[in-house]
Amino acid sequence: MKGISYSRYGGPEVLEYGEVRDPKVGPDQVLVKVRAAAVNPVDWKCREGYLDAILDPVFPVIPGWDVSGTVVRPGASVTEFSAGDEVIGYVREDFLSRGTFAEYVAAPVRTLARKPRNLSFEEAAGLPLAGLTAYQVLVGALEIERGETVLVHAAAGGVGSLAVQIATHLGARVIGTASERNHDHVRGLGAEPVTYGEGLAERVRERAPDGVDAVFDTIGGDTLQTSAGLLAPEGRLASIADPEVVSHGGRYCFVRPDPEDLGKLAELAEQGVLSVHVQEAFPLERAADAYRLNQEGRTRGKIVVTVDRETEEDGA
Repeated sequence: MKGISYSRYGGPEVLEYGEVRDPKVGPDQVLVKVRAAAVNPVDWKCREGYLDAILDPVFPVIPGWDVSGTVVRPGASVTEFSAGDEVIGYVREDFLSRGTFAEYVAAPVRTLARKPRNLSFEEAAGLPLAGLTAYQVLVGALEIERGETVLVHAAAGGVGSLAVQIATHLGARVIGTASERNHDHVRGLGAEPVTYGEGLAERVRERAPDGVDAVFDTIGGDTLQTSAGLLAPEGRLASIADPEVVSHGGRYCFVRPDPEDLGKLAELAEQGVLSVHVQEAFPLERAADAYRLNQEGRTRGKIVVTVDRETEEDGA
């Protein structure tokens, strides 16, 4: 099958398009014909070796953890899905090797849910990792309640935009940091936009003089330190970008595959609560360009890679 792979750590130049190994389908896995796969910052961080301390690479690595597609064949013990089912998944294993940037992927059932019927495959591919991250931080780590004020950083990005929508659905008032060019977009998602950068603390305090009840940090570093000073008494802080959040009394979060949570996100999408903005879609052979654009860090919503293989085959 065709796919993207890399045989060593490095920049986008190490990504190669060509023949990759066909996936084997284990008893609790599902063979999925990939229609689209989303690009996430963690993908290029893995490719450049930043996660080497926690994830062993098995080269050549097929990158990608997000997927939307169609079930070709369920594994021997799988009863949850049948051939022809449209699914989404956060297909992360505990090592780097068998990702979603290929024509097919063998996905464990613990990573999958049914695709929202009202989303395109491109939109649906952008939901799993970013949506699960937002949901698990807001509901699990921060325990957001109705009437609270939540500060969401990078509110126009993939995780941030979904966090705004989920927090709003939970009944929270949301303040979202974004560049001025994205203020209208963030406002449309349901948040009160504020410009990030120098003077951020003063701008947030103008809107929340008594502090915010919770902060969802997606940036880390100086932004994390600033955020800690914006909390109201008993306020909560969580970060997906900087483990130093623990020294500020907060929680560090790394998203986990969870079919129940993913199913809830799919339901919210079908109810019209969640939407996924796709900034740009690239064909599989141009995955390196998709990575370069994502790595610039100015993405509004999601960047996806599409896989369009029209054949009569029933498997890889």
